[in-house]
Amino acid sequence: MPKILTETVDQYLTNLMPDRDEVLTEMEQIAKEQSISIIGPLVGRLLYQMAVMIGARRVFEMGSAIGYSTIWLARAVGPEGKVYYSDGSESNAARARTFLERAGVAGRVEVRVGDALDLLRASEGTFDIIFNDVDKQDYPQVFDMAWSRIRQGGLLITDNALWGGRVAEPSDDEWTRAIQEYNKKAYASDDIWTTIIPLRDGVAISVKQ
Repeated sequence: MPKILTETVDQYLTNLMPDRDEVLTEMEQIAKEQSISIIGPLVGRLLYQMAVMIGARRVFEMGSAIGYSTIWLARAVGPEGKVYYSDGSESNAARARTFLERAGVAGRVEVRVGDALDLLRASEGTFDIIFNDVDKQDYPQVFDMAWSRIRQGGLLITDNALWGGRVAEPSDDEWTRAIQEYNKKAYASDDIWTTIIPLRDGVAISVKQ
């Protein structure tokens, strides 16, 4: 993945990070070796911080892969909280269940397999945070449907908002154009306050006012 930050700054921030526990460290190594897309420790820490800052107790995660970001969020919501994992892959979900169990947070996570948008539609109630990391062509649709499911003061957090810098130029690529459309929507609404943080591949944080 092209880096948004310079390699020197990215490494500096990474070096500041405290060591992760055995489970997260193993997941980071597996993701590197097997080219599995995870948010990484810098964005994991950001997710944790955002969840703690707003007292999140109910989180819906769209595109959870092997559960790396799920663990960060589950630890943030605490023992009384609930994180809804969603992914289209049964094999990803099976691996995630093992990691969640080993991390001690399986009781805080409900694992759902299928299309994340369909799973969100079928879920009940509102959420403190929706974390969006689905296939990029679906980003505009996620933005449009998420807001009726987020409480006042809640957050929509989206990964890959800068897409390796490709969003800064005109493009015929479907995924790039979809992220560009998402970002325009995120900044255009008077009811939603958005900031894109240039960390890793760009993280868009939008608050429902």
